Amino acid sequence: MAAVNFRIVLIGLAAACAEAARSAADRRPNILWLTAEDIGPNLGCFGDTYAVTPALDRLAEEGVRYTRCFGIAGVCAPNRSCLITGVYPWRLGSQGMRTVTWLPPEVVCFTELLRRAGYYCVNNAKTDYNFPVPKEAWDECGPTAHWTNAPPGRPFFAVFNYEVCHEGQIRATPERRAANTARLTPAHRRDPDTAPVPPYHPDVPEVRQDWARYYENITAMDYQIGDRLRELEWCGAAGNTIVFFFSDNGPGMPGVKQWVWNDGLHVPLIVRVPESWRALAPAAPGEALDRLVSFVDFAPTMLSLAGVDIPPWMQGMAFLGPRAGPPREYVYAGRDRMAERFDCVRVVRDGRYQYLRNFMPQLPWSQVVSYTEAMPTMRAWRALAEFGRLSGPAARYFEPVKPPEELYDCEADPRNVNNLASSPEHRETLARLRGRCEGWMRETGDLGLLPEGEMFRRAAGRSPWAIGVDARLNPLPELLEASRLAAVAGPADVPALVQLLQHPDAAVRWWGVVGLWRLRREAAPAAGFLRRALRDSCPELRLAAADACCEIGRMEEAVPFVQSALAHPEALVRLAALNVVDRMGPVGQRLMQAVSGARRPGQTPVEEYVNRLANDLLKRWSEP
Repeated sequence: MAAVNFRIVLIGLAAACAEAARSAADRRPNILWLTAEDIGPNLGCFGDTYAVTPALDRLAEEGVRYTRCFGIAGVCAPNRSCLITGVYPWRLGSQGMRTVTWLPPEVVCFTELLRRAGYYCVNNAKTDYNFPVPKEAWDECGPTAHWTNAPPGRPFFAVFNYEVCHEGQIRATPERRAANTARLTPAHRRDPDTAPVPPYHPDVPEVRQDWARYYENITAMDYQIGDRLRELEWCGAAGNTIVFFFSDNGPGMPGVKQWVWNDGLHVPLIVRVPESWRALAPAAPGEALDRLVSFVDFAPTMLSLAGVDIPPWMQGMAFLGPRAGPPREYVYAGRDRMAERFDCVRVVRDGRYQYLRNFMPQLPWSQVVSYTEAMPTMRAWRALAEFGRLSGPAARYFEPVKPPEELYDCEADPRNVNNLASSPEHRETLARLRGRCEGWMRETGDLGLLPEGEMFRRAAGRSPWAIGVDARLNPLPELLEASRLAAVAGPADVPALVQLLQHPDAAVRWWGVVGLWRLRREAAPAAGFLRRALRDSCPELRLAAADACCEIGRMEEAVPFVQSALAHPEALVRLAALNVVDRMGPVGQRLMQAVSGARRPGQTPVEEYVNRLANDLLKRWSEP
């Protein structure tokens, strides 16, 4: 303890000297981000009576709570891409979970702009941006990075990330859990029998245990946050530092994390502005604000607080500081490939209603993602589904298809279990939010209606950012119309879908095939066109045609094309092929050798997902 105190004294002296060295004209606030992983607003200060969070409750008393802060995805990497750039991932090509995109010259991390303005920027130690970390982004990035390393006279921007509440820690080994929660007192331990179980989860012991552990991990994180805030005080820097606390996405529980219902997107946000910068505070200490805030707004907000001009390429809007914009009417979000599994969903939310557009409703919510399947909750939930023992909202997750649209009243139904999309009373709201969704996609250059691999091929030699508003390479009006038809077409629309197969753009043709795939056996009249599509120049289109052929009873014709795709040089194509193999059922086992050969050394995250899905299939087939 004495050694620790001595270090604190040294840190405090150094910080005090640095603060004194600043000229009056150069006084700018320090900014500290304290970021938690995988938690929703399950804190005492947000009204959760099951939570034990004294440090964060105290921070909220000294600061302001934002009760409507939302991520733009239900998972970390796309969110972090957005947070660091102020650009939606669907414009950067960073929308897939653990993809690898690249930035154009004109788009930089906001910390680079802070550094140019004289800030010392440190990150301890999470990046996970879905693109390589530019060397200009940080003065220090790693486990030893700390604001106390800033040269005298320079303001700092610092990030400290807390992983003890991550999804993986809910199912940690007993030894790891004991270490994580060693500081919790008996009063801090949560009784699973009293754990709050949301209606979309089955009320069984495994689920209650996981939720209890989730809350205990939040208390463990709260201890760590308290340590960091005391360090800020001991250093003498608290009086000049604006503190942000937030989470990277909603709770790390199955059916929540990765998903874009309210619970997966809604995160806690606390901002404490010291008295010396009270003019920058949005409200008095202890107050709560219901202003809509999106992760895309964080980068411009940091620049606004630091007195730095906000570049026009940023797609967010500052919510604090002299460059703050008016309150938002809407926030936006989406879901694309999650680890091994493909999907496409877009979300628009106003102050009350949340709209979801499921562009691929033929894919169920319950696609198997191996990391999630390791959770006790997921294992119990899936077992109950297989035995037909689910009912009510808990059964929804295992429905074989999704509706093309969803609409929820988040005031009356914050858990988003009552879909109002077919309600006559909400027809105008549905039309308004549908129109806003398509308008936002066009305005921001959304690349998500291109198959992920096709997007990267079109961006070769340029960047995904550059092609987002290129009407030739990302023809959004045509793609929106084709994808709309694909999601709602009936048997009478088969000729219209077949007509899309004649389009010169491969992505528009792909949506035509996706629509036929969704119709399953009702697409049988298009069999000849699907056979020709198996030889299309676009590999994702060939695989969608293989899916459609399997559904209309032409599986044998699809097998050789799927087998060929399993040897494709692009990992995303092999991953898509493995998804088709998984949907082929017993016939897929005939491709065991090709599935084994699809694996490569895991040099990229997508290669690792290929290996993971291939190994899962091989293991499943080898079990008696």
